[in-house]
Order: sequence, then C-alpha cells, then structure tokens
Amino acid sequence: MLEIKELVTEFASVRALSGVSFTAATGKITTVIGANGAGKSTLLRTISGLERAAHGSIIWEGLDITKLSVEAIVRTGIAQVPEGHAVISQLSVAENIELGALFRKRKARADVAKSIAEVYELFPILFERKSQMAGALSGGERQMLAISRALVSRPKLLLLDEPSLGLAPLIAEQIINVINDLCRSTGLTVLLVEQNANTALSVADHGVLLALGKVVAQMPASQMIADESLRAAYLGY
Repeated sequence: MLEIKELVTEFASVRALSGVSFTAATGKITTVIGANGAGKSTLLRTISGLERAAHGSIIWEGLDITKLSVEAIVRTGIAQVPEGHAVISQLSVAENIELGALFRKRKARADVAKSIAEVYELFPILFERKSQMAGALSGGERQMLAISRALVSRPKLLLLDEPSLGLAPLIAEQIINVINDLCRSTGLTVLLVEQNANTALSVADHGVLLALGKVVAQMPASQMIADESLRAAYLGY
C-alpha cells in the first residue's frame, strides 16, 4: 500500500501540494485527476524523489521513503513513466528498454531477459522496431517504449504521468487497457495521473481529485465518474 500523509511540496514561495493525503491500495489502480496546474505531476515527482517534500510523509509498503534518494526509491520497487513519452532518441528501442534493468543485471540476469521478452509480448510493434532509433518512433510507440522501460525493472508500484497525452484515442485506449490488464493479472499497483478524467476513471478502482494542490474529493472511481457536480466544478464539463 502507498500512503500519502499531509504532503506539502513547495517551489520558492509557491505551494504546489498543500496537505495532500490519500492511500493507493495494493494491486489496484488509483487515478489522480484534475485540471492543469492542480499538482498532479508534482505529486508523482515527489513520490519518486525527483522533488522533495517540505512536509508530510510518503509510506510505501510500511517504509517511509520521503527522504530516500531516487535510486533507493527505485530499489524499493517504484518506477515512474514521466509525462511526454520520454525516451532517449539517440538509442535504439532495445537499448532504451535495457536501461530499465540496469540495476538488476548483476543479480537477476536471467529474469532481466525474461522481463524484456514479456514487454515485447505486450507491445509487439516494439519487437519489430527494436533495432530502430527511438527518435524515429511515433508518439504512441514512444509511450509504449517508456512504459516498457519502466516495466523491465519489475516494479511493484508504477507511477504513470499522463500516458494518453497527445496520442490518438485508439492508441491511448490500447495503452490504458494494457496497464489495466497488467494490474489485474499481476497485482501491480498503479498510480495513474490523467487529465482525461473519463479515460482514467473508466479503468481505475479509486479516484482522487486534486485542485490547486489540494485533495477536494476521493472515492471509488465508479462514484466519481457519475458525480456531475464534481466534474462541472473542477473539470469543466
């Protein structure tokens, strides 16, 4: 279980997160939704150690990871897929994927090979293009690659930042469905940040709504997607 307790993240005089608290259940998809500037990406970056909390705590599987280094956080079983289909354009598809397993190569070489084979099964187009430079891929293929790189680290918790951003609806749906299937079949815990509330809530178990760095609602996703007043007040539709 991931427990966020009274989390505060600040940039100079700007408070990006203000007392954020919620839990993400093991083996479930928890989605964090909200308008631009709500603090969604800052939340993920704080969990993964890329930003530092000014106050509060982040507890993962009973361990306080709030002040751990990024590398130490990764070693606890957390992987983040950042916003923007972030891959290394000058490396091949295969080389990008292998980067996700760097810290596992010595102790789990056989499983690294297995995990790489598994992501190629998830996204067969990447196997077809494994010798190509990542910069030559389409946006959807780059997103598949970024997710694959995270998955070969064998994460227990996957942090996904706007995976559907800028993608054609059918490609976005395919990627979200793969993540959903992985969660249900393997017990992977997923924290999904999305601006497309309908997409996120349609697959999530639990929803957390952020506005201006604060949690304004949290409830089962099925209830949140049906709450017209919340959508109108905070999501603009």
